[in-house]
Amino acid sequence: MRSKFIFLYPLICLMFIHIDTIQAQQSTCTAIGQNPSTAFPVCGTKVFSQESVPKCGGRPVVGPPCPGGQDGGLADVNPYWYKFTCYKAGTLGFKITPKVLSDDYDWQLFDVTGRSPDDVFTDPRLFVCRNWSGEGGVTGASSAGSSLTECGGLGVPLWSSMPNLIEGHQYLLLLSHFTSEGQSGYDLEFTGGTADITSPGIPAIKSATYNCLNSTVGIKLTKKILCNTLTTQGTEFAFTRGTGTITAASGANCSNGFDTDSLLVQLSAPLAPGDYTIAIRIGTDGNTVLDVCGNSLAEGESADFHIDVPPPVEMRGIAPVGCAPDQLKIVLSVPVRCSSIAPNGSNFTITGTPQAVIRGATGNCNVNNLTDTLIIQLAQPLVTEGSYTITLTTSSDGTPILGECGQPVPLRQTVTFHTVDTVSADFDFGLNRNCKISTLSLTHNGANDVNYWRWTFDSTDNRYTQNVTKIFGDFGVKHVFLFVSNGTCTDSVDRDINLERTMAALFSVDPGPYCPLDITSPKNESYGNLISYLWDYGNGVISTGPDAVPQQYFPIRKEQDYRIRLIVEDNLHCMDTVDHIIKAVTSCYIDVPTAFSPNHDGMNDYLYPLSAYKAVDLEFSVYNRLGQLVFQTTDWTKKWDGTVKGKPADVGSYVWMLRYTIKDTGKKVFRKGTAVLLR
Repeated sequence: MRSKFIFLYPLICLMFIHIDTIQAQQSTCTAIGQNPSTAFPVCGTKVFSQESVPKCGGRPVVGPPCPGGQDGGLADVNPYWYKFTCYKAGTLGFKITPKVLSDDYDWQLFDVTGRSPDDVFTDPRLFVCRNWSGEGGVTGASSAGSSLTECGGLGVPLWSSMPNLIEGHQYLLLLSHFTSEGQSGYDLEFTGGTADITSPGIPAIKSATYNCLNSTVGIKLTKKILCNTLTTQGTEFAFTRGTGTITAASGANCSNGFDTDSLLVQLSAPLAPGDYTIAIRIGTDGNTVLDVCGNSLAEGESADFHIDVPPPVEMRGIAPVGCAPDQLKIVLSVPVRCSSIAPNGSNFTITGTPQAVIRGATGNCNVNNLTDTLIIQLAQPLVTEGSYTITLTTSSDGTPILGECGQPVPLRQTVTFHTVDTVSADFDFGLNRNCKISTLSLTHNGANDVNYWRWTFDSTDNRYTQNVTKIFGDFGVKHVFLFVSNGTCTDSVDRDINLERTMAALFSVDPGPYCPLDITSPKNESYGNLISYLWDYGNGVISTGPDAVPQQYFPIRKEQDYRIRLIVEDNLHCMDTVDHIIKAVTSCYIDVPTAFSPNHDGMNDYLYPLSAYKAVDLEFSVYNRLGQLVFQTTDWTKKWDGTVKGKPADVGSYVWMLRYTIKDTGKKVFRKGTAVLLR
């Protein structure tokens, strides 16, 4: 850390005192010259005198490390920045003389060639040389210095050695007023070195250009001049050929800088076509304009320019209007001033059938408020076929549209355009049914010159004719999409068409299982204009009435499936069939075997409740001789295989318990017994 108190206080105390001082001084420097991007331009032959310095700054600058970590205090305290270019390589010598000799001024030099000026706060590679001595007095770079990197602290030499500058490089010099009391300034003088930082030559006019849009003459110089040597009234300029009145002058970037090579001369009115010469003279401040070294732009220096007769503005045509236009775009041969276009559209009239009304106008304006396209807003879209003419006229306030150079746009120019009818994609359809086959006949009227159709069915099938026939072999909602166009206007329609089923064979029946003597009673739920029925009950019995005949089943196997089928016919002789499968069993008597042998021979391998088809809320449990539960289930089809925890159970007797409710009567039953496990 840099400190002026390094010999007076212990290091810890020093750190807190110095940091507080720097932080108290930190505030944004806003005046030009107080930050790198607005640095003063300097000349090697002049002494630059600053009577006072502001209270601001405190941003750390970077460079090589200082011994003992003193870098922390190297900041642009109450700064001014200077910029220059090296025109001849060599050493740079300069001295800074405080107005109050006891004041402490520090400095650091940076090479910012090709870099942003603000990089001095972040990139240590820009460092060239420095002196941050804590002593007051005259400081700088000279042959008396012995180091390019003098850091802070009392006793540090006030003079650094002279750095070598590179021809063509740009440099920034920071002067930092570290003394906390007072705001006295300094003199800066470049002396003793061999490098040349003085811009060669004297200012001269390179060119002059007339801008008719804002009635200004732009003047380009061969080198930069100081902004403050140009009078705001432009008294340094006069026309020696042609007539014009100069009212003001300004320099590009002079609002946030000290010098410029581009001047703008303001005129009281547009100049007429012809040849002009603008010349330099002594201004009311007693000089022409001066560069940083005091060299003046020579009196009588001049530049010629010519103003052509501005081309007439022509309405070249109208952009394609498209379908149902509510605005029109007129293309111009050259730009016009947007401010001269009447917002209410009264610069234009429109004729045609059906009638159209203009409600406004504007331009597609650029940053200079010029446009080469006029945009006409209509009161309502033009949705029917018609031919129209737009005529340019004087606006309701009597003023014409003006070109870029103020030339009135010739009146009574016309453009024509044609509109077409809008179209509708609405369509009609007819439906023809043949049992399960539905035929859709879809038609479009082709009105308003429609010449393109695209039918899409369920997003997969596309047709491209005006009328379409589509056959469906199933029922349900069918999605139909139609897109139409007449080459300009388009429309589309989505429609869902429900192909309802008009007849169906339906019945409901309990799937069983059915015990002996149980009666099966299918319930007919068919619908439609039915004229015949055929029941096939799967047991050799058939019937032809609408209502099923109750049936009993006597299977020859323990369990047997039967198919019940219903076939119906409607008045169109369309037929439909439906099947249901039921199960019948030979016995519903629930019992538990007295013995089983789980030897996987396919006979009596399991212990379980037999034929528990009519049991609900069933629970079957098996216990060994010690009363330990070895098997339990609530599903009678889940059988005990004679194992306990995956290992074969011992041979012997086991106690079983069975609880269930009879499905048809709701009667609760509890039984228990024994069964012998045999191997």
